[in-house]
Amino acid sequence: MPMLLTARNLMKSYSSNNLFDGVSIHVEDDERIGLIGPNGSGKTTLMKILAGYIKADGGEIVRRRGLRMAYVEQDDRFPDDATPLSVVVAGLNDNSEPDLDATTRASITLSKLGFSDLQRSVATLSGGWRKRLSLARALAQEPEILMLDEPTNHLDLDGVLWLEGFVRQASMAMIFVTHDRRFLENTATRIIELSAAYPGGAFETAGNYTEFVKRKDAFLDAQKATQSSIANRVRRDTAWLRQGVQGRQTRNKTQVEAAANRRDELKTTTDRNEAPARTTLIAFQATDRRTKKLLVLHGVSKSMGDKRLFDSLDLTLTPRKRIGLLGVNGSGKTTLMRLMSGDLQPDSGTIKRADDLRVVTFSQHRASLVHSQSLREALCPSGDTVDYCGGRVHVTGWASRFLFDPDQLSMNVGDLSGGEQARVLIANLMLSPAEVLLLDEPTNDLDIPSLEVLEQALLEFPGAIVLVTHDRFLLERIATEYLALDDRGGAKWFASIEQWNSARMNAAPPASEKLKPDASAQKKQNQPKPGKLTYKLQLEYDSIEAAILDAEAQVEQLETEAANPALTANHEQAALVYSKLSDSHARVTELYARWAVLDAMQSEG
Repeated sequence: MPMLLTARNLMKSYSSNNLFDGVSIHVEDDERIGLIGPNGSGKTTLMKILAGYIKADGGEIVRRRGLRMAYVEQDDRFPDDATPLSVVVAGLNDNSEPDLDATTRASITLSKLGFSDLQRSVATLSGGWRKRLSLARALAQEPEILMLDEPTNHLDLDGVLWLEGFVRQASMAMIFVTHDRRFLENTATRIIELSAAYPGGAFETAGNYTEFVKRKDAFLDAQKATQSSIANRVRRDTAWLRQGVQGRQTRNKTQVEAAANRRDELKTTTDRNEAPARTTLIAFQATDRRTKKLLVLHGVSKSMGDKRLFDSLDLTLTPRKRIGLLGVNGSGKTTLMRLMSGDLQPDSGTIKRADDLRVVTFSQHRASLVHSQSLREALCPSGDTVDYCGGRVHVTGWASRFLFDPDQLSMNVGDLSGGEQARVLIANLMLSPAEVLLLDEPTNDLDIPSLEVLEQALLEFPGAIVLVTHDRFLLERIATEYLALDDRGGAKWFASIEQWNSARMNAAPPASEKLKPDASAQKKQNQPKPGKLTYKLQLEYDSIEAAILDAEAQVEQLETEAANPALTANHEQAALVYSKLSDSHARVTELYARWAVLDAMQSEG
């Protein structure tokens, strides 16, 4: 295949942090390259260097003349007043010849990606549709190489499946940074891992993720054997160098230099072999409870506004039961978990919990993190030790379990990467003994080594687990059964993701698969019918759905602000945004609770 780009011996460092040195990579026409590696290995930096956004400290890049490239960042950022059409047109005006009909090209590209209303507000788009818009902005430029940075992050499973199909059908070369192993398995034609474990800082294989793992393991085993062989030769060199005067008379300079080179080679090989061993240590605390039924939902129904999420749902959690929740965004997965945790009450039905049931919850919104806190305070709120599994662990040792260096303890949580913040949340969860784990997208921003450790910890947890994640690899390993919410009030049990996907493909598409109308256009349609409430309560009831919509819009706006990396440069502003976000989440919860009370009163009336 024609060569599009060749990079040789690339090097990049920031201050004292050497990201990579000696990395070489080439890109051929129509191939799909999965770029993986531990957090901090420089994957995003390498992509930006290849795209021409930043310069390498060393090495060279040769691009085919006139090569067109497009780079899609991990976070989808657009102007507040933008529309899908204005976003794509603006991208074309920045990157295309001025005589091109940007509006026509933008309209065609958006239509191909499923957009029907090109003038709606971007602020009303879901995460999945915002990702489509980012892709449309890049595709309109007709790139020969499309670069995607963590494209599956913050998408629901349905969005990931759509993206996977798009990538497989696209007729261009692609490079994508991702930790989604199933996505790699189904899309990549070549995989490159950046890691200090390899000579030159990178290892690549042709084929999918399964082939990569097989060849990687074989390479690392061979490298360990090489270390053993070099160590034996170094031991003989050492004995030879320690000989007496007679031995020194017969030595020559070449032999001494060869021995010194072997010692250097042994150190380098040893360092590479030890690099993969530095992973997060995750183990959730369990109690000694022997209760067979931990939590039972019987005939549970729940609606939000006029939308019925699920009806007459039965569910029982027992030790070792691990349920994977499936469904598009907005189908009620998080609401169901909040019912289990006790944060919400059902509209009808009963929820029975074992006495003093201990439930630990991981929230994808990370609202429990205080970004103005230091890492030390976040990991250890009081004193210098934490209580874990009946013993005391010093904060420095506790931090090292999650790959934090001692000099990071003074950093603000808001300055940590997404993966590091996820590790802080997991560290906090591990301090609480639990019988039930409710995990809402725990894999976001975690690298593959951390995901593998998390999987093992969940497999070893003796209690019940309810898991929401777009990571199919994790779901397939952890879940013993699947509960799918169909976004139309129905819920059904499945034995596998494949069975659910097959049933979904054969059914009529749910409303969430279409681009929903603007929430503001729904307000009049969603007004509740008047009941026998007092005049004042009826006024409150008539206006509460609009208040909920406004409060949720405020949450989305603040989450967008909180996700902006530039915010971390202003700690006072960051603290204000995170405080507002926490208050906004509480306001949404309060409004839903009040709505439930008023709705029950009207129904009784």
